[in-house]
Amino acid sequence: MPRAARLPINRCNLPAVILGGLTYQAHPVPLEIDGVRAFHHELFRFLAPIAEHRERAALFVDYMAAHFCLDDLEQAGLAPGRVRKSRRNANYLRMVRGWSFDSDGREGAVLKHWVETRFGLLARHHAGPLDGRDSDAYQQYLAAGSHGLYATNALEAQLDLLYTYCQYELTRQHPRQTHLTLFRGSNRIDEHEVLARGSDGWYRVLLNNLNSFTRERERADEFGDYILTAQVPLAKICFYNDLLPGMLKGEDELVVIGGVYAVRIETL
Repeated sequence: MPRAARLPINRCNLPAVILGGLTYQAHPVPLEIDGVRAFHHELFRFLAPIAEHRERAALFVDYMAAHFCLDDLEQAGLAPGRVRKSRRNANYLRMVRGWSFDSDGREGAVLKHWVETRFGLLARHHAGPLDGRDSDAYQQYLAAGSHGLYATNALEAQLDLLYTYCQYELTRQHPRQTHLTLFRGSNRIDEHEVLARGSDGWYRVLLNNLNSFTRERERADEFGDYILTAQVPLAKICFYNDLLPGMLKGEDELVVIGGVYAVRIETL
C-alpha cells in the first residue's frame, strides 16, 4: 500500500497499511469501526431473531429514524428556520442516492472523506485526479465534503451504522463466503493507478478509496470497454442496491472500499 495513499491512523480495527494491501484482499478478516457495534448492541439484538431480510431492513430504517431523530430534527437540536430544508434532509439515504447519481458530487465527497477518516485510505480521484494532499484539487474535494457535512445531524455516525449493518447483512446472507466476484466497467485503463502488470491480463492496481462495482459482467459492459474483475472481500463492501428498500435504483450496484487489488482487466 503506497504511503501517499494512506493515513497513519484510522478508526477501525486494522491500520490502513494492512487493510489496503494485497494480503488483506487474499486473506480478509472482519472490519469494525471503533465502538459502533457495541454502542448499538440493542439494534443487533433485535435483528438476530428476524429471519426475513426485508423485515430486518425495515427495523433498521425505523431504528435509524428514531435514534438520529430523522423525522424530528428539532428534537435533535436543529433550530427551526435556521437551516435550509435541503440540509435538514441530508441523511445517510440522501448520501447514498447522491453517490448513485454522481459519485463526483458533494455526496460523493462526503462518502470518500468518511472512508478516509474511518479506514485511513485517501481519496485518489474526485472530479479528476487528486495529486497529493497539498494540491488545489484535494483542497477543493475537502471543501465539497465539508459543505456536505455542514448543518447535518451526526451524518458520519449514520454512515458508521449503515456500514456496520451492511456487514451484518452480508454475514447472514453469505455465511460461508469471504469474497464476491465483482465487475467494474471503465473507458480507459489509465483511469486506474496500475502498480504492476502480470501475465494473462492480471494487474495490481490502486483503486480510489470508494468505488462502484456490479455482480453482473453484462452490466459492467455498459460503463466502458475495459472490464475489471476482482475478488472483493465482503468486509470491503459499504452498501449495495438491495440492502434497504429503494436505497439505490438502476444497476446492481455495490459500493466498495478501495486500496490495492489484484484485478483482471479485459477489453470488449
